[in-house]
Amino acid sequence: MRILVTGGTGLFGSALQSVKKREGWPDEWFFVSSTDANLLSITEVQALFERTQPTHVIHLAARVGGLFANNRDNVGFFRDNINITMNVLDTCHKMGVKKVVSCLSTCVFPDGAPLPLEEKIIHNGRPHPSNEGYSFAKRMLEVLSRLYSKQYGMTCVSVVPTNLYGENDNFDLQEAHVIPALIHKAYLAKQNGELLHVSGTGEPLRQFMYAEDTAKLIYRVLMEYNDVEKPLMLTVPESWEVSIKECVYLITKEIGLDKSRVIFDNNIGKNGQYQKTASSKNLLDIFTDFQFTTLETGLHKTVQWFISNYPSVRGAIIV
Repeated sequence: MRILVTGGTGLFGSALQSVKKREGWPDEWFFVSSTDANLLSITEVQALFERTQPTHVIHLAARVGGLFANNRDNVGFFRDNINITMNVLDTCHKMGVKKVVSCLSTCVFPDGAPLPLEEKIIHNGRPHPSNEGYSFAKRMLEVLSRLYSKQYGMTCVSVVPTNLYGENDNFDLQEAHVIPALIHKAYLAKQNGELLHVSGTGEPLRQFMYAEDTAKLIYRVLMEYNDVEKPLMLTVPESWEVSIKECVYLITKEIGLDKSRVIFDNNIGKNGQYQKTASSKNLLDIFTDFQFTTLETGLHKTVQWFISNYPSVRGAIIV
């Protein structure tokens, strides 16, 4: 097999590279980023595929942004992600790619959907309006994957990863997701002898999945899962859900910052959605033997990597 990974240098792609090397996965791999091809350009996408001649594709690339970026340009996020989807899937079809595994996002689920979130309800209502453009574009990735599978016989499956964290993440203090942002803030608080201020009460609950676990699972999906009608949630069991406060204290323990130095501002308005529980039932029914990395172990590895590599980490501001 010749496996092309779009978005191959981000958190997920970097985790795939690390696990591939450690596990000794066979075949020929091509991890590409925006420096290799602009996926908004059909000409550049076709040239990329001509160079690499993939038989299988793991499609991770997307135009992504934080809450404010999405609110400012919902049209742009919809347009760009639809164009990326069309360019990649159409080129896969024309180049005779046998199988495509594409990444969705938990934002595809309807706003206010009943918990736990299940794959079958993806299209059962409008997503949250704050990132409606991005969410609908990701839904269309699932739709187009099914259509290409039915019309052209190309196996196109979709996965929905939840709340990834790990080494090589984006640790930008303004744009990062919760775990990398907290790690960076806690590290600076320790270094500068300051308090760690955390927005919100710390009460919301989340499932966090170590990126290398997700990498192992997506490889197994590539090798073993062929149901084009059913997207597959990639998430830790529901029982592993933890509060943001618990997560903060695990991080500060790894950093060496006493928990008495942590201040929650207790502003409920900054909490975000209280709970987004995702069902792991279908995943565990299929991959019954999979062993997840505990949050404690994953955070230990991530924090130690961050400390060892700081300030040469993505999102660090060097002055």
